[in-house]
Amino acid sequence: MADTSNGTTVGRQSMMLHIWAMLANSNYVTQDVLRRILSDYFGYDVHFVMNITDIDDKIIKRARQNHLIETFRSETKAVTADLIKHVSTAWRTFIRNELFKEFPNGERPSAGEEEAKWQSISELYQDKAWRQDCVRRDEKFDMNFSSAQRTLLALKSAESHLDVGPTSQDTAYKLIDESKDILAAFLDEQYKSTVTDPALSRSLASYWEGRFFDDMSRLRVRDPDTLTRVTEYVPEIVSFVERIIQNGYAYESEGSVYFDTLAFDNAPIHDYAKLEPWSKNLKKLQDGPSASTGKVVKSKSDFALWKASKPGEPSWPSSWGPGRPGWHIECSVMASAILGDNMDIHSGGIDLAFPHHDNEMAQSEAYHECPAWVNYFLHTGHLHIEGLKMSKSLKNFITIDEILQKYSARQMRLAFLTQLWNAQVDFSESLMAGEVRNLETSLNNFFVTVKAIISQARSNGPISDGYHHYEAPERELTSRLYEAQSAFRAALCDSFNTPEALGVLRDLVSRTNTYINSRGNSVNVGVIENVARWIGKMLRMFGLGEGENTEIGWGQESQGQGAVDKEEVVIPYVRALSSFRDSVRQLAMSKGETAFKDILALCDKLRDVDLIPLGVALDDQEDGKALVKLVSPDELIRARDEKKAMQEAKAAKKAAQAEAERLKRLQKLEKGRVAPQDLFKPPNVADGTYSSWDDSGLPLTDGEDKEISKNAMKKIRKEWETQKKLHEDFLAYQQEQN
Repeated sequence: MADTSNGTTVGRQSMMLHIWAMLANSNYVTQDVLRRILSDYFGYDVHFVMNITDIDDKIIKRARQNHLIETFRSETKAVTADLIKHVSTAWRTFIRNELFKEFPNGERPSAGEEEAKWQSISELYQDKAWRQDCVRRDEKFDMNFSSAQRTLLALKSAESHLDVGPTSQDTAYKLIDESKDILAAFLDEQYKSTVTDPALSRSLASYWEGRFFDDMSRLRVRDPDTLTRVTEYVPEIVSFVERIIQNGYAYESEGSVYFDTLAFDNAPIHDYAKLEPWSKNLKKLQDGPSASTGKVVKSKSDFALWKASKPGEPSWPSSWGPGRPGWHIECSVMASAILGDNMDIHSGGIDLAFPHHDNEMAQSEAYHECPAWVNYFLHTGHLHIEGLKMSKSLKNFITIDEILQKYSARQMRLAFLTQLWNAQVDFSESLMAGEVRNLETSLNNFFVTVKAIISQARSNGPISDGYHHYEAPERELTSRLYEAQSAFRAALCDSFNTPEALGVLRDLVSRTNTYINSRGNSVNVGVIENVARWIGKMLRMFGLGEGENTEIGWGQESQGQGAVDKEEVVIPYVRALSSFRDSVRQLAMSKGETAFKDILALCDKLRDVDLIPLGVALDDQEDGKALVKLVSPDELIRARDEKKAMQEAKAAKKAAQAEAERLKRLQKLEKGRVAPQDLFKPPNVADGTYSSWDDSGLPLTDGEDKEISKNAMKKIRKEWETQKKLHEDFLAYQQEQN
């Protein structure tokens, strides 16, 4: 509902940037990032102007239909035959006009057959290929089918209630509510000429304006410096159009006023369609009259500055008769009223470049008789969900309420920062669960570690160990900080390249972590503190948190009066508890693990069970002192549970391997149950296999009393020796068990 625009002037302290922004879809977050970069990083004074379009074709139609539905609802007291007939007629009209038009020629039911054919249509709908073919012809097919199906079911339910007897008003309301989409269009065709009150459109727009700014606050998007609404500028719009006519660039036709694109394009200092000159002759993209209206226009490229109001539309007085503003003129008038005959930056979605921005620019330059009304255009890319442009008809439309239930405002902003502002923005589960989550976790861990090291150093006081701790590693890290600051600035100077800027911060975090790990207790706290403060400042500049410029980390979610520094209050108590644990551990270790294992277990319980729900992590160090960290309890619990699950899985695997080894050993021992002197005698061999044996059980003759050959005897003796060893192991195992 909100067509927004902003104006700013960019300069170093002394210059003012005038920006007019047309915000839509994901653009409000992207534009807020760009605004913050200009003001908070580059130091420009920015005058940001936003426009609320509270009157246009869609708003008028929706407000009118809402009014007609509410009126119809208030006049309905119960389910009656007339009500059912009314809704049934609306249903048949809808499916003929909206649903059947997309059917293949041979499948379109004739008038009067709509309900009789619905069962077969519902069966066809289950055919994925058939349904996709219909969607290709009309992307709203699924929505229309769902509306028709919902309305028909409501009709059947209402008819069954009516057959039983008198019905309640609630039953009637249910029928109206379930068939609202279809009934509203039907009522609109019948009664739209009776609804002309401008307050209806303004009321609807006002409601969504409030919702819009609530959402912007949740996403931490700054309020505009100036807010304008179309309905508040209608007299100025009329005067603006009059001057364009006086300057020779517009003409009146049957109560409407059209911009003369040819006259403008032929003027010495003007050019039409500067942004997309190749699109100037594409009539389908224009906001001018269609051929069916019969309006007299000079060129198919001419577009409406003022529209004569049609039945069912609000109107305002003008010298050409009652009417309302055209699509483009509103921005020109309001921006000119606030920012004058020139602005530095005009922003909006890429889909607005032509015809909206080109027409807006042309009419403004025609009014001011200037060669350039806008210095720069910033056209942001569209938001795509899992590779497809976000659209209600494609069923991939995500509201801010829904997205903020799953992801934080910080994560949302990080997702936009990882992509170029003027490119297609791809929003997907893989992006959020992968790059965004990894980046946020990496930065969280970095800040937690640095703050813990700084806190520990301050608790020890300014004690010198006789070394300056500023050697080659410290000089290298300081140099990396300076290089990162330069590269960060270069990235933002390169058309606000935020992905590159984030890469610079990510690389600096990695290098600092490497330094911390390599230096151990010799780390130079001042060096890493400088790095962390600058990184935190840059993240807050992007709007990823709030707080003082000297603060380490993202900052708080909000900074209100009475805000308490949690770390300042809690850390002394946690450190005292940690000191106690350190002493207990050292005592237990000095007396031997066997004697004090219960104390050590208690220490582990304190670390892994008691402190984790409080958001306290204790990292054991080589010198016996724990490094104290304050971390989100959810993160600690998740990490602990993951570690526990891994340990349990490892233990289960080890136990399974041990059991497999035990069973394998038992199988081998079972083979030794037979004594070697019985190995070649029945029942261990078949009767008649051998006829005589020596004292050790080795066979001497076969079943036919023939002497066993030397080769066969050699093999038999080898088996006997093997069995002897197995039997000895078996006897030893039995003795162990006894």
